[in-house]
Amino acid sequence: MRFLSVLILIAGAAVGVFYPWAMSNFSGHAIGTYRVYEGGRFRPATVQLAASDAPVRVLVDLTARAEGVASQAQRTVLTLTAASGGRTALASTLSFNHTDNPRQVSPQLPDKIFRDEAGVIEEVMPGPYVFTVGPGDADGIDMRAVDLVLRAGTGSIDERARPAGYALMGVGLVGLMLSLVFGRGGSRPQNPNSQPPPPRWGRGGSPK
Repeated sequence: MRFLSVLILIAGAAVGVFYPWAMSNFSGHAIGTYRVYEGGRFRPATVQLAASDAPVRVLVDLTARAEGVASQAQRTVLTLTAASGGRTALASTLSFNHTDNPRQVSPQLPDKIFRDEAGVIEEVMPGPYVFTVGPGDADGIDMRAVDLVLRAGTGSIDERARPAGYALMGVGLVGLMLSLVFGRGGSRPQNPNSQPPPPRWGRGGSPK
């Protein structure tokens, strides 16, 4: 039962955690990374997109102090819109509240890089797209930099993956805990006096 529980736990982590992360970060190919905030100022990024780039996954990297982002878990940190030809192709709010393992800028600096997904532009009309990132209603976040990351030809994430993966992880964890509890109770240490003494050799010992 313990081995089966470990397998279920690993499968749940693969479906609920690794699969969405891999699809967001590695599927398709990179279009580019664009700095949209630095030195206390936001600035829009204009990117030329082609129809062959679709679908385009829009990611945002926020460089800030970790404690500032963690304290604003229920609020909007950044907003993002993407427009082309006077038409809004994407509008999103970013909270960065599901980033469990932010990247470290440098061991000597307290800043960390948080990534959140703004969404996917499924159909791309060839031409320039203007991406505008601005502040949300969260306070007390010491932002160092914000980068827009675009990836082309990305696969879509099945929305059922995360709930199913978390459910499998829960089942595996419960099964592992039960196997540890009952396994410990079923194996009792043997009484050393219940075993016959080892044979002695020499005078008075048992014959070989």
